Amino acid sequence: MGIGHDAAVNVTARAVWYIESHLSGDLSLEAVASAVGVSRFHLSRAFGVTLGCGLALYVRARRLSQAARTLVDGAPDIVTVALDAGYSSHEAFTRAFRQHFGVTPDEVRERAHAGGLGLQEPFSMNDANTLTMAPPQIVRHDALLIFGIGQRYHQSNAGIPSQWDRFVPYLGSIEGQVDNVTYGVICNTDDAGSIEYICGVQVREFPAQPTEFARVRIPSQTYAVFQHKEHVASVNATWQAIWNHGLSSAKLQATDGPAFERYGPQFDGRTGLGGLEIWIPIKA
Repeated sequence: MGIGHDAAVNVTARAVWYIESHLSGDLSLEAVASAVGVSRFHLSRAFGVTLGCGLALYVRARRLSQAARTLVDGAPDIVTVALDAGYSSHEAFTRAFRQHFGVTPDEVRERAHAGGLGLQEPFSMNDANTLTMAPPQIVRHDALLIFGIGQRYHQSNAGIPSQWDRFVPYLGSIEGQVDNVTYGVICNTDDAGSIEYICGVQVREFPAQPTEFARVRIPSQTYAVFQHKEHVASVNATWQAIWNHGLSSAKLQATDGPAFERYGPQFDGRTGLGGLEIWIPIKA
């Protein structure tokens, strides 16, 4: 049973379908990305921004939940359940099961019900993001030095507005600041779906103060530049649309590197209006 690469079909929806129909197979990030037809970096970002968790965490939760249901049904051999869930031994399975649910597989089998376990249900992608997007502009940009406040986000990125609130008082007083454009840089992603987000400005060279500020050098790169014209509060919908169908519809391939939001002079930080640009590094 194959999977199509139709750009009109949401990347995350394709990944969820593949995971659900291959739960006992190889569901590494590389394997799922290959089946979906995008890079592992692209899939990791699409999955994380759309579903709020990393692909590996979702796969683990789904397999353990399926195992719990099998145990509730009275599975006679826990080793077989462990192998079906992707674990090489009873001990490794029990350790992961207890860590996830707070009880052992034997206890679940004995009590014969799944109440209170918090099983991970399959994600429903019926309401997949279908935001209509204008084709991106392709831009080549020189290297950037971004200096500002960095914070790591694992699942929810709800802390980003308050992160900006902490950074705004520094605007105009950072040594070597190039202009009045601000950047929200997404970098240092991992396979678990977490990201580092840096609120910053471009500088000529990294200043010594404040010492706690994050520093990121973004190399010279070709970008797909997407417009977000609505209120900044809805920017996550645009990010989802970009990763799920905007890039593939434009037949562009993202590269593994910092992407960023660019807030130009037209953006009003007081009202959240004025629009912004989202820059995604792509293969030239």
